[in-house]
Amino acid sequence: MKLGILSLGRPTFDVPFAGEKLAAMLAALDATGHEITGRRELLFDEDATRKAIDELHAAAVDQVLILQVTFTDASMAVTVGAAFDQPVSIWAVPEPRLGGRLRLNAFCGLNLASHALGLNGREFGWLYGDPAEDILVDLAEMLAGKRPSGKLDLAEVPVETPSGRRIAEAVQGRRIARIGEHPVGFDTCAYDADAMKALAGVEVKELVLEDLFNTARAVPKLTAAALRKEVDTQVSGLDEVNQDELDRSLRLKAGLDSLRRDGGFDAFAIRCWPETFTEYGGAVCGPAGMLGEARVPCACEADVYGALTQLVLMEAAQAPVFLTDLVDMDGSDNTGVVWHCGQAPLSMRDPETPAEATVHTNRKQPLLYQFPLKPGTVTLMRVSQAHGRQHMVLARAEVLRRPMAFTGTSGVLRFERPADVVLNDLIASGLEHHMALAYGDHREALCGTAGALGLPLLEL
Repeated sequence: MKLGILSLGRPTFDVPFAGEKLAAMLAALDATGHEITGRRELLFDEDATRKAIDELHAAAVDQVLILQVTFTDASMAVTVGAAFDQPVSIWAVPEPRLGGRLRLNAFCGLNLASHALGLNGREFGWLYGDPAEDILVDLAEMLAGKRPSGKLDLAEVPVETPSGRRIAEAVQGRRIARIGEHPVGFDTCAYDADAMKALAGVEVKELVLEDLFNTARAVPKLTAAALRKEVDTQVSGLDEVNQDELDRSLRLKAGLDSLRRDGGFDAFAIRCWPETFTEYGGAVCGPAGMLGEARVPCACEADVYGALTQLVLMEAAQAPVFLTDLVDMDGSDNTGVVWHCGQAPLSMRDPETPAEATVHTNRKQPLLYQFPLKPGTVTLMRVSQAHGRQHMVLARAEVLRRPMAFTGTSGVLRFERPADVVLNDLIASGLEHHMALAYGDHREALCGTAGALGLPLLEL
């Protein structure tokens, strides 16, 4: 067939490494025997991608393959899905777990695309595999339509239980402050305030980023200094980061505390990038971790349903929760990796490894926390809107004591079912890229909560 390719990337990731991965992907595609057409370089912006789409239209291709070389939002995947009647597939590449920065984060791009395409009712084929390995059979299956995204059926609404009713009632009346709009192409973070109120009795107050920035700038010097002294007892390396940026970051924590007190908020959903870096000059990741430890959930990327998810899981666990990305699945090792820039609650730290102060890997500003998650049983949960259906997604896993996979806060975990099976269900579910994690097995209570909220259940 004539196969049209679109190679997606973002310049904030490791571009030379992405170029190496793209070259390997192109070599594997050339070995399939299909006619490969389209630009053979990374497309970093919308204009270049739209021109490449027009070129594929003119070439009358038989199928379109998105090469997900680094993380990107889902906007171009949705555009491609709407622009072509021909089959569309996505191939995302893994990267080695070397303890350094997440250099590509391509899995998250696949995750966002699967959710957005699912919302739009657009079927697609997919592959998550290393082009340096024996990939030709998997490639052939995907291009032949034998690796479809699919769509999972939901189970019935579970039976309400007393513990589930308690959790649902505890969440009733909670207030979430959404600060700033979610980024373009993050359909995973969209929400409807009326639907959320009807579902869980939770209200959302919409603020703008300047509300937070101005409040943070007005924090007294003594308050910021006291907060720095407190954090200095918890993490090492505070003196090694830019001190002005650190001060601005800590002021975000104090600013959020002030907004919470004044507005009576129980959780936040914050547009964390790029403006906190480009307009304000300090990361909100560390402050989000501090608030999470204090049981005030903070969802990044203005993910309001992520904040709701944290509130529900926090009530079930009676402990801090961590809103995390699943960034890798390895069938050969039967493990996955959960990660976020550096905002896990400190109580989740592996006691064998000290917590360090660090900077955002792409934006190079503090304050972020860095440590591996401690071993133990965890519950992962999401109040999901995938495929336009409100439901609850649940999973149980074991965090393993492994070397830190990537910088920031991350953990290597093993699900109850094989990693490849979980991965297949994850794509078919169209699940959002954020899930909440808490230590302990809380599935029974959460099943009862799903019953109390009238939510069908999906267990990964």
